[in-house]
Amino acid sequence: MSTTQSDRLRALLEPLAAAKGLDLEDIETSKAGKRRMLRIIVDSDDGVELDACAELSREVSDLLDETDVMGDDEYVLEVSSPGADRPLTEHRHYIRAIGRLVKFQTSDGGEVIARILDVDDEGMDLEVPGVKGRKATARRIVFTDIAKARVEIEFNRKDKKEEEA
Repeated sequence: MSTTQSDRLRALLEPLAAAKGLDLEDIETSKAGKRRMLRIIVDSDDGVELDACAELSREVSDLLDETDVMGDDEYVLEVSSPGADRPLTEHRHYIRAIGRLVKFQTSDGGEVIARILDVDDEGMDLEVPGVKGRKATARRIVFTDIAKARVEIEFNRKDKKEEEA
C-alpha cells in the first residue's frame, strides 16, 4: 500500500505540532515558480501566536532536513494560522467559534447568519440577530444540515470584556 506525500508529511508533523499544543489543520504543497511551496496550517483553542509559528517552523525545517519526504528539490516552508475567514469543518472549529457570528450554508440551499452560543455533539444553539429593531431569535442547527460554514468578520463588535465593564 503506497502512502501519499501528504500522508507522510501529516504522520511526521502531527506529533510535532501536538507536542506544542497545536492542531495540524492542513498541509498544502504547490508549485511556486521553480520551487515548491509547503504550507502548514496550525491552530489551537487559544489561537496561534507568531512566535509559536516561528518556533514550529524551525523544528519542522530541521525534521524535514533529516528525512526524504520532500525529496531533493528546493522548497519554501510556511507555517501559519488558518486566518479568521477559514471554513469551519471540524467539531473543534465550531467550539472555537462560540460567540462569533457565522454564515451557514444549509444542505437544503438556505443561508443563516447567526452567533454560535453553544456546541454539543449533534449541533449548536444559535442566536439569529434581529433585523430593523427586532429582537434576536434562538435557533438550533444540527451538523448534518450544514453544507458550509465560515466566520463573519465583525469590525464594530464590542469585545465581551468591554460589554461586562
